[in-house]
Amino acid sequence: MSIGILGTGTWGFCLASLLRSKGFSTTSWSRDPELVQQLAAGEEHPFLSGHKAREGMKFTTNLSEAVNNVDCIVESVTSAGLRSVFEQIKKIKPPFCAIVLTSKGIEQNSGLILPAVLEEILGKEIHNHIACLSGPSYAQEVIKGLPTSVVVAAYHPDLMNFVSEMFTTPYFRIYPNEDVLGVAYGGALKNIIAIACGIADGLSLGHSTKAAIMTRGLHEIRKLAVAKGAKPETLSGLSGMGDLCLTCSSLISRNCRFGYLLAKGLTSQEAQKEIGMVVEGLYTCVSALQLSQALNIPMPITEMVYKITYEEMPIQKAVQGLMERTVKAEHL
Repeated sequence: MSIGILGTGTWGFCLASLLRSKGFSTTSWSRDPELVQQLAAGEEHPFLSGHKAREGMKFTTNLSEAVNNVDCIVESVTSAGLRSVFEQIKKIKPPFCAIVLTSKGIEQNSGLILPAVLEEILGKEIHNHIACLSGPSYAQEVIKGLPTSVVVAAYHPDLMNFVSEMFTTPYFRIYPNEDVLGVAYGGALKNIIAIACGIADGLSLGHSTKAAIMTRGLHEIRKLAVAKGAKPETLSGLSGMGDLCLTCSSLISRNCRFGYLLAKGLTSQEAQKEIGMVVEGLYTCVSALQLSQALNIPMPITEMVYKITYEEMPIQKAVQGLMERTVKAEHL
């Protein structure tokens, strides 16, 4: 089977390596010619120390070369970059193979989850070709073969099973889930809560504070996701609570580390530069706040993260504002 991989970041590279280990033909595309040259020459991935491309992995800056005549496309760009990449692909040749989305985000202004963005670009006929791979997984751990469990969601059961079998290894376990909305919203919104947890870590606010942020954060995620049609139980699974726990618990997470750096005094721009990779929660924070306002759903943690990152509200003032909110009964 021939697979085109969009993106050579840590996750895209990790998944390409995993798929190549199963004997599939992989061609990974990147806009970065220097990175493509490095990986093709057998050098280590710059963000995955000690890991080089497997024998037979191919790399290109030619998008057409990566997506033409493949059995499956695995997307791993960014939520902000998804539309432009697939608009280019549409001009090359509209794909009607399986498309596995692994980016986690909500498009700004449109409020669309990424499968809906894809349908808007490629048409409704692509509906049953779309799958989402999501759940608690660090590329740095998966590429080492550490046991990991995630979910695949798709609109068609045959595609779910196809993707599950394609990615499953003795150390990478895939659970099928029919709730595309729940999986997409859970994966996108948890990144915002991770920024808040990183801020708490940076301020040394303690474990109790983080537990509260994660619990109330999950409540925000569930309220918005359910209002958009997701199943509430999905948010208690791997793509909801599972991914939230992982992303909030370690500075391996870009989002958590971003919040930590903000708390240590860096500006948003400085923190992004320090991390050197995309911080998805920063992008999705705008989308989530837009949706919460349109649906009249209070999301105080999300709003706090937005004010800190986009309006430069002092962090201590934001924390104080959260703690001084009117106390209400806990509704779950």
